[in-house]
Amino acid sequence: MDWVPPRSIYDMMSIKFKGFGNSKRGIVLWQVRQAERYNWAATRGVNEEMLMENLPEDLQREIRRHLFKFIKNIHIFSKMGDSKMGDTILDAICERLRQKTYIMGSKILCHGGLIEKMVFIVRGQMSSIGVATPLGEWDVCGEELLAWCIENSSVNKDGKKIRFPGQRLLSNRDVVCLTNVEAFILRAADIEEVTGIFSRFLRNPKVQGAIRYQSPYWRTFAATRIQVVWRYRKKCLSRANTSNTQFNSL
Repeated sequence: MDWVPPRSIYDMMSIKFKGFGNSKRGIVLWQVRQAERYNWAATRGVNEEMLMENLPEDLQREIRRHLFKFIKNIHIFSKMGDSKMGDTILDAICERLRQKTYIMGSKILCHGGLIEKMVFIVRGQMSSIGVATPLGEWDVCGEELLAWCIENSSVNKDGKKIRFPGQRLLSNRDVVCLTNVEAFILRAADIEEVTGIFSRFLRNPKVQGAIRYQSPYWRTFAATRIQVVWRYRKKCLSRANTSNTQFNSL
């Protein structure tokens, strides 16, 4: 019997992939089944977003504050909850968070690819390849997108932010799931919206410091740059000493 391509993800979930072995087709079918099983285990089959839609807005806000209390423990947001404006920003972020599950081996970021989301890890482990950083519970992947959205913008005469079309942030690392991962994601469009509304507060030096200098990614990136500059400096000094030695011997 000839192979008939599945027309939807539901077809792929119902196909028995046992006979396909290690072929690309069999691996994809196995990954679809594994992703569905883990998603069901993590959510218990309950669509929380659909349940929240029918509740009053103030009750939705209180529920999100309870569900996303962990966000105040994340380094890059630790300085935002110290004021009323900070709480307002965190409410705006929590309103846009969406639950996401990844299976072991899933690629979150690809070197040279677009960074289109921030991922807040609730359970599981990831590995950052390129800028070697282990990522675990309460860590964030893609936090450079937040700093980029704040910095890579212009302001017109009316004080409104302008974002130039065609500008995108590219990843300089690969991020892979070492285990099954339960997380919440914040998409690039939502980050741009939040940074556009609260740009004045987000340009506060304390907030900028939390975003840049308390982030595992930025700290590792800065340490790598410092090492490169230091090695270059040592090389220049070594060449200068060699030249002086040769000149004095003449």
